[in-house]
Amino acid sequence: MIKLGQYNTLRITRFTDHGAYLDGGTVGEILMPKTYVERSMRPGDEVEVFVYLDQSERLVGTLETPLARVGDFAFLKVAWVNEYGAFLDWGLMKDLFVPFREQKMPMQQGRSYLVHVHVDPETQRIVASAKVERYLQPARPTDYHRGQEVEVIVQQKTPLGFKVVADNRCAGLIYDNQIFEAEPHAGDVLSATVVNVRPDGKLDLSLQRIGKGRFRDFADQLLHELQQAGGRLPFTDRSAPEDIQQRFGVSKKTFKRAVGTLYKKHEIILTDDAIMVANR
Repeated sequence: MIKLGQYNTLRITRFTDHGAYLDGGTVGEILMPKTYVERSMRPGDEVEVFVYLDQSERLVGTLETPLARVGDFAFLKVAWVNEYGAFLDWGLMKDLFVPFREQKMPMQQGRSYLVHVHVDPETQRIVASAKVERYLQPARPTDYHRGQEVEVIVQQKTPLGFKVVADNRCAGLIYDNQIFEAEPHAGDVLSATVVNVRPDGKLDLSLQRIGKGRFRDFADQLLHELQQAGGRLPFTDRSAPEDIQQRFGVSKKTFKRAVGTLYKKHEIILTDDAIMVANR
């Protein structure tokens, strides 16, 4: 079964001038445009592709790394707006649509917003919503314990501290007196520790102190490790999750997000078998 807005491992059935066609099972063949076809690929090979809808609303597979997947909360920049809504840059050829009804206030080109990415049940298209609260789940005491490390994305500053989305699923708050280093900014992806699970299902959190060799953002850590390794690491967004966890101590999702962030900043180059520091 094809998972829209997710990575799928699919078999190549044939090649044409347009690219490679992949076996999509009950949905039929899925085109992987020729831009992503590698010389070594052969019919019968399996490739891991991100599946989404192109400009003509056809299923396509891409080897590009999106900045978010269906089910994710992400901080994305508005590429352009029109009479129907806003369109966000999420690292793919086709921008991500945010209907006006899913905006808290009219989005502005060039500004970034925290959104939730999902499949619209009516249109079956991948869309985003800035009304993220409706997609948050309550945290339960059985899910988290004091001192547990969680990944958070900063939403906004409040009089008490910083609202965040924790663990890609629940609301949290980092109080001002729990920030021991530089003040975070909206959109930062950080490592925090659980202080308390509140009765209302939200998490009280603390930013970890950053000691020697610790980084607030894994993208910074990855760039540092690339530089320490001579500018090249034999990892890609198709590396095995267990290899990524063993080498970097993070999930494949966190790794891909960092790769996407650095790539969009033109700080790294992606090859078939490695990531490299960009020469400036």
